[in-house]
Order: sequence, then C-alpha cells, then structure tokens
Amino acid sequence: MKRNFKSKSVKTILDNMISGSNSLNSGLNNVKVQKIWEQTMGSNVNSYTKEVNLKNKTLYISLSSSVLRQELSYGKQKIVDLINKEIGNEIITKIVLR
Repeated sequence: MKRNFKSKSVKTILDNMISGSNSLNSGLNNVKVQKIWEQTMGSNVNSYTKEVNLKNKTLYISLSSSVLRQELSYGKQKIVDLINKEIGNEIITKIVLR
C-alpha cells in the first residue's frame, strides 16, 4: 500500500492547529493585544499600566494612575478601533479600565 502525502508549509500546519483550538487562539490574541498596547500607547502610559488582559472580547486594563484612567476613559472607542485595526480583526468590543 502506497501513501500519498502532500507537503504542507509549517505556517499552514500551525494556522490549522490555531484555528482548531479556541484556547490557543485566545491566548495568542491576548499576547498580540498586550504587544499592540505597549507599542501604541507609548512608554508614559505603559509606566502606569499594571495589567492588560483580553477575555471574551473585553479588554481589561489595570492602571496605577486614576488620572490616566479618567483620561483614557474618554477615548475608549478610539482605543478599541486602533487595536482591532492593528490586529486586522474585531476581537475587542469593549474596554474596562481598572
């Protein structure tokens, strides 16, 4: 019996694994969002950021400055749009600032 195997790229194999696993996909999205937050918000905001966590399309941001929390609350939708645009998919619908 002869087996026919088609060669596949590593990227194709990994993409198939990721798309088949919700927990793996959500973990990767969480890491992507954390990196995008660091890159787009700048060092000043990052110095007051304690935690960035994505759960069920909600981005939870823990900040050590109440003044910064208040200031960022005015631009929540802009932040959502910016991160979703960077990722290329709508993975965030809401932000909770703590």
